[in-house]
Amino acid sequence: MRGLRDALEQSEKDGVAIGHFNVADWVLLKAVLASGQELKEAVDTLKTINSAILVEGEIGDIGTGSEIHEKAPDLSRGLTSPAEAKQFVESTGVDILAPAVGNMHGMLKSMVQGQTRKRLDIQRIAQIKSAARVPLTLHGGSGTDDDDLRKAIAAGINIIHVNTELRVAWRHGLEEGLAKQPDEVVPYKILPFAVESVKKVARSRLKLFNADR
Repeated sequence: MRGLRDALEQSEKDGVAIGHFNVADWVLLKAVLASGQELKEAVDTLKTINSAILVEGEIGDIGTGSEIHEKAPDLSRGLTSPAEAKQFVESTGVDILAPAVGNMHGMLKSMVQGQTRKRLDIQRIAQIKSAARVPLTLHGGSGTDDDDLRKAIAAGINIIHVNTELRVAWRHGLEEGLAKQPDEVVPYKILPFAVESVKKVARSRLKLFNADR
């Protein structure tokens, strides 16, 4: 069975990205909350437990909450610089880096309505990739401009997290099921609308992440 390390190496060769989809926050190891030497020690401890473990570290400010926001937070001061990325990777030993490059957790109401999209700093991504020399993850990928995602992958993004888009799709699918069957009360007869709606978004994103193949 191929592991994530193999998949990452293949994504680099093929110029594609791995989709990370999450509707419910079911995570066994949520995070290692530490800084400086403590973070390095935490990474070393995990590697001691299992040398095959890949540790991802996030640096920069991309907001909080996979939900719908009224206003966009000012994240301009929290963008990751190439120098910060390089120093972070070298000092902590993380295998994968999640930088702040114009992305943010959650979506704005205007994004849900299709009026606006997130825009990424493509040049910054390329510079961080060159400096850090590790696989890169894009957190907060929901609501991002399609062309920006394609350019981000070409610039060095290997994994893209999509969460809020799936939650919105689930909600819309459920509303569709209730609207089409207003008198239905059996969950398994309504939920397929939500499931199909989520599948549609996931298929669309996977196609984009794989160069529309």
